[in-house]
Amino acid sequence: MSQVSQDKRVVVVGAGWAGLGATDHLSKQGYHVTLLEAGSYPGGLVAGWKTATGRSVEAGIHGFWYPYRNIFSLINQLGINPFTTWTRSSQYSPAGLEVESPIFQELPQLPTPLGTFLYTQFKRLPLIDRLSALPLLYAIIDFDNSDEAWRRYDFVTARELFKDFGVSARLYRESFEPMLLVGLFAPGEQCSAAATIGMLYYFILAHQPDFDVVWCRGTVGEKIFRPWVERIEKSGAKVLANRRVTDLVVDDNNQVTGVVCNNEIFEADAVIFAVGITGMKKILSNSPSLQKRDEFRNVSNLGAIDVLATRLWFDRKIHIPRPSNACFGFDTATGWTFFDLNALHDEYRNESGTVVEADFYHANQFISLENEEIVPRVQRYLANCVPEFRKAKVVDSSVIRLPQAVSHFAPGSYRYMLPALTSFKNVFMSGDWIVTRHGSWSQEKAYVTGLEAANLVISYFGEGTPAKIIPVETDEAHIQLARTVNKTARQIGKSILPEFWLP
Repeated sequence: MSQVSQDKRVVVVGAGWAGLGATDHLSKQGYHVTLLEAGSYPGGLVAGWKTATGRSVEAGIHGFWYPYRNIFSLINQLGINPFTTWTRSSQYSPAGLEVESPIFQELPQLPTPLGTFLYTQFKRLPLIDRLSALPLLYAIIDFDNSDEAWRRYDFVTARELFKDFGVSARLYRESFEPMLLVGLFAPGEQCSAAATIGMLYYFILAHQPDFDVVWCRGTVGEKIFRPWVERIEKSGAKVLANRRVTDLVVDDNNQVTGVVCNNEIFEADAVIFAVGITGMKKILSNSPSLQKRDEFRNVSNLGAIDVLATRLWFDRKIHIPRPSNACFGFDTATGWTFFDLNALHDEYRNESGTVVEADFYHANQFISLENEEIVPRVQRYLANCVPEFRKAKVVDSSVIRLPQAVSHFAPGSYRYMLPALTSFKNVFMSGDWIVTRHGSWSQEKAYVTGLEAANLVISYFGEGTPAKIIPVETDEAHIQLARTVNKTARQIGKSILPEFWLP
């Protein structure tokens, strides 16, 4: 495709991974891009900010996993070095240390999923319980991320899936449910089996090193988004904060010609939405033009999950064995993580005391508590994992409540999630809740769908070079073979008994 030969105006709504990705690529292609962010700075929930006392805080810590190939490629293009080295992680329960993970890429490569099972150091979980996970391999092979597979597994809860495949109660309680609480942010009975298999496969089971993770050495806003936005603005795009979209202007040809932000109208030849579920629902509630469309009204059936992000400054140095830690069993249906920021963030490396971030997911019951109730509770939980916290004194703290902050992949939600193409000719969708066949999750998925939406704009106008999107690493040979055999068996079964079983 050629470079853009005339002024084409693209309005992108939402300045997170998806919106910045779409804006970056389209502005480099010569499009006139205006990026609208409802908040006061680009980056949305991921970005982070400074408190009144000048301390850095953020809406939860975000890891960057080994399969984030497109984000790592972007970081190389930007010429920045925002990440730690690969880090090991631990898992705690009220009984103490439960699991330690190695850096998988440093160990001899075994066929998936053997390395995950053999190299992970379980402190208490008996072998018989771990072996009860083996029948789940069939579900992993059967779920190939196709539309058909999503529709087959999406109505089943994760808890039902694990029960049907014979996973032991203890393995579910001490391993799988904790993974769901910090991976999909909800307990198993509230998670779609399709999303569960997709998430577990992408982050843990597809290839041995997939669970390896690096962390940003400061807030993502400071270390990544700031230099990225500078590059975007240099290429000619406008990045406008405090612009809350309230409606679209639609002509008689089913095309959007403008984006309305209260009293302002931004003229547009194409529009990309790059907001989360909660942001989309807010736009929908104000927008008569979107409310006329079934697909957008159906977004109202989707939900999001409450998160609580806390940051505590202690008066002394405390030895925390691993920089990143996941915890379970402290509250029913709530998972939490804690991070040693002295080890992870440049800003706190030489701090005289200890700085810890503790983030709670599916934190419905904590959001209404006062800070004076939350901070001692967090310290008590930390002391359960690392006893030295008992004697330490909290000298400063930050509590950030994030109601409806992260996507809820609830059973049956897939049918309401939007594809990138909409019923408007020139409106495209992106974000971590948008349907894509790429196979990625979380921040990587948001960024990839932003690039996919940019490519749809380029295809729509027939001008510009599409963004190169790195595919998810191919399945290992034995998984590919098993999937081929399984698909053939399914097709034969369908020809004999078409539409016989409820999916």
